[in-house]
Amino acid sequence: MNGAIPKEIKNNSTNNSSNGNGASAMMVRNINPGERITLLVDNVRFIIEKDLVTAHPNTMLGTMFSTGFQFVHPNERGEYEVADGISHTLFRAILDYYKTGLIKCPPTISVPELKEACDYLLIPFDATTVRCQNLRGLLHELSNEGARQQFELFLEEFILPVMVTAAQRGDRECHVVVLLDDDVVDWDEEFPPQMGEEYCQTIHSTTMHRFFKYIENRDVAKQVMKDRGLKKIRCGIEGYPTHKEKIRRRPGGRAEVIYSYVQRPFIHMSWEKEEAKSRHVDFQCVKSKSVTNLAEATADPPLELDASGNPIPPPPENVVAFRADADAGIDGGPVEDVVAADAGELEAAGGANEENA
Repeated sequence: MNGAIPKEIKNNSTNNSSNGNGASAMMVRNINPGERITLLVDNVRFIIEKDLVTAHPNTMLGTMFSTGFQFVHPNERGEYEVADGISHTLFRAILDYYKTGLIKCPPTISVPELKEACDYLLIPFDATTVRCQNLRGLLHELSNEGARQQFELFLEEFILPVMVTAAQRGDRECHVVVLLDDDVVDWDEEFPPQMGEEYCQTIHSTTMHRFFKYIENRDVAKQVMKDRGLKKIRCGIEGYPTHKEKIRRRPGGRAEVIYSYVQRPFIHMSWEKEEAKSRHVDFQCVKSKSVTNLAEATADPPLELDASGNPIPPPPENVVAFRADADAGIDGGPVEDVVAADAGELEAAGGANEENA
């Protein structure tokens, strides 16, 4: 109960009756209330009986002040600073749970905010402990909690065995399509459908199919799988081929198979750790003649000598050097020698090539 600590009431020297000897009878009545604690939340002090808190040992406050536990220490004024980040208005409403077992959500507090505070303080958040004017918000939070618990069951009972089977084959990702219990899949062995997913598996469960019908449930499922360490998670609804309808012949005799598709939910997840390192392309490289050494770049160019040992002068400026190394740059073929030609000869050769083209 909130409020100031009541003073001890004493009734002294109260003469209610006299005995036969004329002696006065004095009744002294002492009220000793239970121990109280002062909680400091959002710079507001709340005084509550300790017994009310310890009567709910599964909550955070009940654990903090139970006998044998000392998780928090009072400040210099003997106050306990708790519920960091929770407003005093919200905490006042939550304290009603310890007195009446029921929390009435204030109009100024959103339902998700109340749910987050209850989770932090380990207070049950359900239809028996919370009353709220916003029924849509309350039912939405209850559905989220129910969906989380339901998908945990689906994950352990249906999805995990399929993932384990894929992992035993050496795969590191899995694509699961959820079919109805009465869905029949009849593929032509000679003309199977062209599936886009290489790791596709199926699960027959009408209950799970109904669960994934809601986008909110798919969001909850993705969060649960993310919390369990999976990644590259995708949930949605896609077309899945069930049986062959007909075969149509294309020009040239090529057969085109038409399948009947149904819209079914799917889940895709991965447990690959080094995906960035396992997918790469090796390119054949041509040895570069560019100078990468700074000392070599600043040094004098080497002199070329003829058979007599005399230096060979550099070519004139109007001579152009080029390499016919197109094939080498593409498929690693041999690099042709460098051919030197006069600029005019190059233009003539270019014009001749255009006329031949």
